[in-house]
Amino acid sequence: MKKSIFGLLLLVLFTTNTFAQNTTEQEIIELSKQKWQWMADKNVDNLTPLFDDKSVFVHMGGSWGKTQEINIIKSGGIHYKKADIHEVSVNIIGNTAILLNKITLLAVVGGNEVTNPFIVTEVYVKVKDNWKLASLSFTKLMTPGQ
Repeated sequence: MKKSIFGLLLLVLFTTNTFAQNTTEQEIIELSKQKWQWMADKNVDNLTPLFDDKSVFVHMGGSWGKTQEINIIKSGGIHYKKADIHEVSVNIIGNTAILLNKITLLAVVGGNEVTNPFIVTEVYVKVKDNWKLASLSFTKLMTPGQ
């Protein structure tokens, strides 16, 4: 009887932990989708509190911090018009979430409309009760024929 109760307790704990992890993963996926929409809309009012003050952004043309990324989005230096998300995965490690997106990004860069396939790495850190974007990094994919 004691073994049955212990086994049931372990099952409940495992199921609860798995459900919590899946819920957190879904929360991060939704936050990432929201971020792409805010970037497309140039909504720096919502992006500013999402980006951690020490966040870093790695692009094909360089890397910089939060202030420069916000200014680039606001000015239209890079206009993230549309991110078509093809694949997404999330790994939770403590209070850190690592999201990988395989996307096709339609953007306007320096006045030129470009479309590029990327794997984007997004690192989120839970600060108090909020997820903050700590890093956003673009890795261009090489597709056949390029």
